[in-house]
Amino acid sequence: MMLALESDADLQPFNSMAISERAERLVRVESDAQLREALALADAHGWPVTLLGGGSNVVLAGPVPGLVLVMCSRGRRVLKRDGDAVLVEAEAGENWHRLVGWSLDLGLSGLENLALIPGTVGAAPVQNIGAYGVEVRDLFDSLDALDRETGEIRGFSLEECEFAYRDSVFKREVGRYVILRVRLRLHTHAQLRVDYAPLAAAWAATGLARPDARVVAQLVMSIRRSKLPDPSVMPNAGSFFKNPLVSASVASALAAQFPSMPQFLQTDGQVKLAAGWLIDQAGWKGFRDGPVGVHSEQALVLVNPGGGTGAQVLGLAEKIRQDVLQRYGVLLEQEPPVVGG
Repeated sequence: MMLALESDADLQPFNSMAISERAERLVRVESDAQLREALALADAHGWPVTLLGGGSNVVLAGPVPGLVLVMCSRGRRVLKRDGDAVLVEAEAGENWHRLVGWSLDLGLSGLENLALIPGTVGAAPVQNIGAYGVEVRDLFDSLDALDRETGEIRGFSLEECEFAYRDSVFKREVGRYVILRVRLRLHTHAQLRVDYAPLAAAWAATGLARPDARVVAQLVMSIRRSKLPDPSVMPNAGSFFKNPLVSASVASALAAQFPSMPQFLQTDGQVKLAAGWLIDQAGWKGFRDGPVGVHSEQALVLVNPGGGTGAQVLGLAEKIRQDVLQRYGVLLEQEPPVVGG
């Protein structure tokens, strides 16, 4: 299939913040061959390349020059069964939540805690997405990515992805790799993780003793819907700030000054703080700044109900960062990258 190159394309349908910016050129990529063709075209003309998956974790802050690639590849399959372990593979353009549902329909467990996370399969390893005590790296087997420096398709193991909290080698080496497909190791017998406080309480309330991945997924979706706005109704990019990691000594000092501050000890000795709590306690929940604002139920989510610009979203984010820094001495790190401008 030949490339369909769109000029001066509106990017509003391709980002969950519903920010209206223009792409100088845009192409929807459905195969490895199309990806190579698009990249060769960009290289031949000296166009910068911007990659978009579901656009659920990005802030558009201006026109995007060069060529925007929207990953639209589809396909998911079972590759191997080995006792309780089942290896599945999905193409980068697949919708993440639909992959979770597909795995549950096959009677597989592992992805249930990650239900209803927006975005595509290819974007999931970049952020090492996680929720309710589970991260992609906990289920990850391997992936294939096109190395733009060498032009070769390379396989990545768990170790080679260098996963960390909301981080990976793909996030650190921006623009070098294009993820093509991802393989995950799931299970036929439920190995449930329901120790995360809100999920544990919801699970206990069911009264069920027998593990059931589909029930856990339903509980996760219910909790997410009660706290997080649907981007199709209230434009947003999900959690806008990372939960900050601080040293044990800093955490101890904060606990002495703010006894109710939630703290979570990590295996490396650092302590994770709740960014949403910090923002909420600083009084930002439900705040409106012109067309943009902070969600009324979850202070970690910035929303764009009034059709604001990327600059307005980033301006509000900076006000919040500076206020939290002044109050608590903790610098919040923005989660979605900025594109354009």
